Amino acid sequence: MTEALGAMDEALRLARVALKSNDVPVGAVVLAPDGSSVGRGQNERELTGDPTAHAEVVALRDAARATGGWNLTDHTLVVTLEPCVMCAGAILNSRISKVVFGAWDDKAGAAGSVTDLLRTRTLPARVGEVVGGVRADECSALLTEFFGRLRD
Repeated sequence: MTEALGAMDEALRLARVALKSNDVPVGAVVLAPDGSSVGRGQNERELTGDPTAHAEVVALRDAARATGGWNLTDHTLVVTLEPCVMCAGAILNSRISKVVFGAWDDKAGAAGSVTDLLRTRTLPARVGEVVGGVRADECSALLTEFFGRLRD
């Protein structure tokens, strides 16, 4: 869990990078089994015009390039916001073994708040461990500030 806490620092930094392109501030990091970072991403939907450019998907693509394959068994995804349904599907398809996230998403979360796709037994793959609420206050504050500015 120590590596995941350090990776949350990087994920928060990436979330702040997303703000520069007016993207929702979400950052993600993929950790290899040895704890080293093999993938990084931040939301890039506004920057790229790609509706699938969520931080998790960007980080998973980066990790697949770095490792030379799509199968990320025994890897950990650390992300500042609870994954949505689309990202949960990408996580399951990549065979990520552990997900650690910061803020809960009570509107679109798919890792325990609205639904829990990551641990659904009827699907062919599932995540072995999901830890939510890690540094939730910091992660939530970034989002609250971002959406507050949009409303002003």
